[in-house]
Amino acid sequence: MTVIVDLNLCQSHGQCVYAAPEVFAFDEEENLTYQPEPPESQHDRVRAAVAACPVRAILVSEP
Repeated sequence: MTVIVDLNLCQSHGQCVYAAPEVFAFDEEENLTYQPEPPESQHDRVRAAVAACPVRAILVSEP
């Protein structure tokens, strides 16, 4: 799985952070950071984060 976040579209609502806190986080300047290739154990949580994003800024590519 590859995760891409459109940081221009992201409005920092934080729903992805709640859904998958081991993959998504905010840094000290409130910028979103994320793992572009999360471990398989986090894939379901990433899918939940994609569904939870109110502006649809998260894209996932799966093999």
